[in-house]
Amino acid sequence: MSGQVSLAPALAGKVSPTDTVFVFARAAEGPRMPLAILQLRAADLPARFTLDDHSAMDPALRLSRYSEVVVTARISRGGEALPRPGEPVGAPAQATLGTRDLVLRIDRLQP
Repeated sequence: MSGQVSLAPALAGKVSPTDTVFVFARAAEGPRMPLAILQLRAADLPARFTLDDHSAMDPALRLSRYSEVVVTARISRGGEALPRPGEPVGAPAQATLGTRDLVLRIDRLQP
């Protein structure tokens, strides 16, 4: 699946160009562990992304095994995988496998 991720202008002042952007997909129903993940830099935004079996976190949990996924984007100031309060995040987007025009917008702060 592929799409575009962007940062809302209102949050631009809260992000450093070197901050890590995570775009990841989880099964809509199934394990909480991300099936696929991509890392970018905030300086790259807006950016096109592609998630597929090559971006799998665990070869046993391939993205292609799930027809419905939830895709999310967030920014980590320190590059950590676990979210922290106050870090920028986008609303999760439900998608079907093969979606090519997914739009993710990082537009709020992690509670």
